[in-house]
Amino acid sequence: MPAPRTEPSRVEAGGRWYRQPILWLGIAVFIASMIGCVWIIVASTRSADIPLETSHTVFGVPASARSSHGSPP
Repeated sequence: MPAPRTEPSRVEAGGRWYRQPILWLGIAVFIASMIGCVWIIVASTRSADIPLETSHTVFGVPASARSSHGSPP
């Protein structure tokens, strides 16, 4: 007579992959983040990037590439 199995079978222990709710939650979050990324890219291409008319620095960075001082030595 064979000895009874003490370990549950793979199906009993973990179930099938599509029966795991955390997996479906992970898939849903991943898909939602990808859709959000695509939406941000599409929305940013539709809006114009108008340059600011300013002569001072913005957050410590010069607003233009040219310096108001003379040419470099």
